Amino acid sequence: MLEKLAIQEKQVLIPKEKALVLWFDEVGIDDIPLVGGKNASLGEMIQQLTSKKVSVPNGFATTAYAYRYFIESAGLEAKLREIFADLDVEDLQNLRQKGKQARALILNTPFPRDLQAAIAHAYDRTVDREGDNTDVAVRSSATAEDCTSVLQCCHKCFASTFTDRAISYRQQRGFDHFEVALSVGVQKMVRSDLASSGVMFSIDTETGFKNAALITAAYGLGENIVQGAVNPDEYLVFKPTLKQGFRPILDKRLGTKDIKMVYDLGGSKYTKNVSVAPIERAKYALNDEEILQLARWAVLIEEHYSQVRGTYTPMDIEWAKDGNTGELFIVQARPETVQSQKSATVLRNYKLQGSSAILATGRAVGEAIGQGKARVILDVHQIADFEAGEVLVTNKTDPDWEPIMKKARAIVTNSGGRTCHAEETKAKFIPV
Repeated sequence: MLEKLAIQEKQVLIPKEKALVLWFDEVGIDDIPLVGGKNASLGEMIQQLTSKKVSVPNGFATTAYAYRYFIESAGLEAKLREIFADLDVEDLQNLRQKGKQARALILNTPFPRDLQAAIAHAYDRTVDREGDNTDVAVRSSATAEDCTSVLQCCHKCFASTFTDRAISYRQQRGFDHFEVALSVGVQKMVRSDLASSGVMFSIDTETGFKNAALITAAYGLGENIVQGAVNPDEYLVFKPTLKQGFRPILDKRLGTKDIKMVYDLGGSKYTKNVSVAPIERAKYALNDEEILQLARWAVLIEEHYSQVRGTYTPMDIEWAKDGNTGELFIVQARPETVQSQKSATVLRNYKLQGSSAILATGRAVGEAIGQGKARVILDVHQIADFEAGEVLVTNKTDPDWEPIMKKARAIVTNSGGRTCHAEETKAKFIPV
């Protein structure tokens, strides 16, 4: 157990650029260089949308300065450069080896004591604000119930700067591995393990239709939806008449929702997947009033960011329901990056020429057509067997599959809704 760090409040004004920790309600969208896009967005919503009844859990973020301070004070850059001297991201074995070495180096290097103290103090203040039984979410996955766990999770987040996916992404786009910094968000935990959670878009993700909000929902913590491990419910709401005070739920599609992620209470509060009872699978995870409340929030968030950015900005939003209180919360929001990037003056239509025996059926995500030799890979450690131009067939994809996903002509999975983030990364990298 980490020794309790005694901190005295000092009336010293530290510039934001030199702070090790910043509270969400201290930052906004202009502070992306300091705390990254996700944390800055949380602060923006807390500051600007709380008055409009949009609920966002408070918390704090370690800063980009804190990350750089850790790397510099421990002399890690030279050691990391040595590891990456013969990096070859096209050689998956080489990529995996270099990533493992880099992460081990960071995890085996202790945080400076003043950084530990800053995180510990912020965590203690969070508990003082929210109550002794408060858990926190570190980024979007791990849960922690005490200061030691929070510090461990923050350390793992720092190490995630060098996941195989992150290394590959930067190398292929010409980014310097050492001109990025990582900000860790620590947020009051919404107990969706006792209720439900999901993803919603203020735009239809299939067609780009601007007047529809798409909401997905499943039981338990949101990681399963984000990672495509579960088939969620889907709800479609028409925004123009919603804003006029009507209840325009256009469509409801029942998902299988066969598993849910909950706390594993066997010691430390980590998580596990458990089966959902058949009677719960057969019910929608949200009632109509909850669907409409989330859709109203999607409209408010979209309108705010469109105003701030000076251009129409559809949003990609994560939400969670607290099983203890029944309250809904927004836990993340960022601009949508697929349909909003397409040209509004170009319409592409794909038509299959010819036919053959149908091997499998399912639901398409998107309208394109792909072809290639099918390659069945059920274990991410076998992705080195994949060849460019093949069709990837697997149970589900997550960020670990990124090195081969862009080489695939098409991807077929057993699970995942159309709003899952196969491209999601747990680390937010901030260019200098």
